[in-house]
Amino acid sequence: MAPPFPPLALTMGEPAGVGGELTIKAYAARDASKLPPFFVIDDPARLLAIASDLKLDVPIRPIGSAKEAETAFSEGLPVLDVGLKTKATLGSPSPNSAKAVLGSIDRAVKLALAGEASGIVTNPIQKSSLYDSGFQFQGHTDYIAHLCPGSPLPVMTLASETLRVVPVTHHIPLSGVADALSTDLIVETGRIIAAGLKNDFGVAMPRLAVAGLNPHAGEDAKIGTEERDIIAPAIETLRAEGISVSGAHAADTMFYETARKKFDVALCMYHDQALIPIKTLAFDSAVNVTLGLPLVRTSPDHGTALKIAGKDVASPAGLIAAILMAGEMATRRAAV
Repeated sequence: MAPPFPPLALTMGEPAGVGGELTIKAYAARDASKLPPFFVIDDPARLLAIASDLKLDVPIRPIGSAKEAETAFSEGLPVLDVGLKTKATLGSPSPNSAKAVLGSIDRAVKLALAGEASGIVTNPIQKSSLYDSGFQFQGHTDYIAHLCPGSPLPVMTLASETLRVVPVTHHIPLSGVADALSTDLIVETGRIIAAGLKNDFGVAMPRLAVAGLNPHAGEDAKIGTEERDIIAPAIETLRAEGISVSGAHAADTMFYETARKKFDVALCMYHDQALIPIKTLAFDSAVNVTLGLPLVRTSPDHGTALKIAGKDVASPAGLIAAILMAGEMATRRAAV
């Protein structure tokens, strides 16, 4: 049975990477994985060449609108033409592809905001190539937020069946984390993740665990004062608002099996504090979810995998997990 919402929109991602291959493989696994209908905004000729080169028996079905994907999905992989030819060499990214890469994201967001797509699933991008073309954003998350005017703080959440984590600060040098942290930032992040767990993940009473910044969570301010001066006031504010919050916890004891059962999401102070545990526990199944947006957005939690692009060894498990999660989120939003 088709879900009660329009098809999901997939973006092309970095054309020199594994995005096209994974999209084709995900479509091939649609029945076994019980995937909701989706289409991809890409260059049909590019995907046809990838399918042919890898001997993947997946028909490519060009479509003229998102609505056409509903019927085309049973016949082949629906592809909404991004409008630009891509001549990327697998394994060798180029800034010349930036216009098509960003054009795919732009159109997916526009369709989702218009209700013509129930959400977007983004294939990985090669940020270095985008930077070389003049791209001014840290990555997908803040770029998509930029395309959604009036949105609150976008919250990057990494989610799997075993663990959910949120890095409060993102892609900045470790030396700058302490200066970037603030009580207000932690509070706003906590509010958005608590609401997102309720609305998009179906967690009735979310439990947030907050990590400390310093070893041993500062040891009563003997190894840094951020826990006392920044993190503790944020926890107090969130508790006063009725949100279940614990911490600040020593990060080195937060993620073993028994500890994970005590919370629904871990708020971590910096990128690796969040991503190391989830990539260790769920490397192939973790999904990057952006909360705080007026649309559903997920992405596989891996990169462009340039070294294996075109070799038919890339696993679509991460993309399949992202499509499934986007479908589940869209179902919950449609029910509201």
